[in-house]
Amino acid sequence: MIVIAHLSDIHIGATPESAARARAVMRHLDALPADLDAVLVTGDIADHGAADEYEQARKLLTSRHPVLIGPGNHDVREEFRRVLLGDPDPGPGPVNQALRTPRAIYAMCDSSIPRQNPGHLEEETLDWLEGVLADSDRPVFVAFHHPPVPLHAPLLDDILLRPSPRLEELVGHPNVAAVLVGHAHTAAATTFAGRPLLVAPGVVSTLTLPWEGGTTWETCLDYALPPSLAFHVLDDEGRMTTHYRVVIAP
Repeated sequence: MIVIAHLSDIHIGATPESAARARAVMRHLDALPADLDAVLVTGDIADHGAADEYEQARKLLTSRHPVLIGPGNHDVREEFRRVLLGDPDPGPGPVNQALRTPRAIYAMCDSSIPRQNPGHLEEETLDWLEGVLADSDRPVFVAFHHPPVPLHAPLLDDILLRPSPRLEELVGHPNVAAVLVGHAHTAAATTFAGRPLLVAPGVVSTLTLPWEGGTTWETCLDYALPPSLAFHVLDDEGRMTTHYRVVIAP
């Protein structure tokens, strides 16, 4: 079976505790007795897109397991590329990356719109994803920051990804095992284009839902609840199972 750790919304620089919370999650993963196939981090790495935030994140988001990090709406593409990816000549285009392992391919798409909160997959990104899928003889996990379907939290649902028929067609490719996203700061599971859509909980905070009292931005983000992550398991029968785990930060 394939086992993936999925975390999201680190937001280094958002609170004095943000780095410690990310460190606790990464230490939890490195202390596991078994190796993971991959660790996927689906965006909002820095809270302000600043170079010093990415420098902290670069040191924190290292692991003995393979790690793939994508951008979110709080990230700045140029600084993300320069500091996290070591690109000496970073450009403003979408940051799309693929991690290819012997058992799976992880396609991290950039769903960010510079200086905006909602998400969008540019044609350049969809072309890139189509190429990854065409070249695949293994299961593919498609990852990006913004969920492409409503999660029934009105504040969040106003800043989601606007899906396109082309994205739905690509996700329907027979090798796509699941779509993995972040942005919501709440563990959630639903479907998109006939595939599992699995939402990572937040590391920096947890979204409280309308029926829990989270009706404004001032009341919906709980920074006291501990950081969480997801473990996604793809078994030999092609079944996806997700376990959500709370990590106690020091």
